Amino acid sequence: MIFNILDILGLIAFAISGALAGITKKLDFFGVFIIAMVTSIGGGTLRDLLIGNTPVFWLLNLQTFYIVTASTIVAIIFRTRLNIFRKSLFLFDTIGIGIFTITGIEKGLLVDLSPVVCILLGTITACFGGVTRDILCNEIPVIFRKEIYATACLLGGIIFFILKFFNFPDDFIYIVTAGTIILIRILAVQYNWSFPKIE
Repeated sequence: MIFNILDILGLIAFAISGALAGITKKLDFFGVFIIAMVTSIGGGTLRDLLIGNTPVFWLLNLQTFYIVTASTIVAIIFRTRLNIFRKSLFLFDTIGIGIFTITGIEKGLLVDLSPVVCILLGTITACFGGVTRDILCNEIPVIFRKEIYATACLLGGIIFFILKFFNFPDDFIYIVTAGTIILIRILAVQYNWSFPKIE
């Protein structure tokens, strides 16, 4: 039950993240919607293709389309209240990567992949939508900058399997894993944690 809720929350978070990115670029409604859609489904689409799960998830269930559409409309309606766009974009993007890392890992476990591959799959699920969003908005993707981003997903994935090893309940594992990723990302930005740039 909580897994399905987390999946929906992840879609909402990434849809709003994408919509805000489109709004800051002064795109029309269609443009904002497309950015919201690719941000929401980009990582999951690549994940499904990699594990041979086709047709990909959003083609089989219109719920994804409805959730992204509703989230985009909400973001547009309340855009003036979300006036600190950069902070809002960061917040929703961070929530999205925390949740989608878990969904990617679980999809890997369903097809009996090793923990290492599942963690990589979770990271791809979490990050690729944001990469697509940034490229379409003519920005250098966050994952390629010095900020702690994919690393937070990798560490969250490790926490996931440590808790799994000790047989903690799944709901507890999901909450702690997502919370860990979100906390690491927030602290990294707050205290300017980063990897050194190659000069």
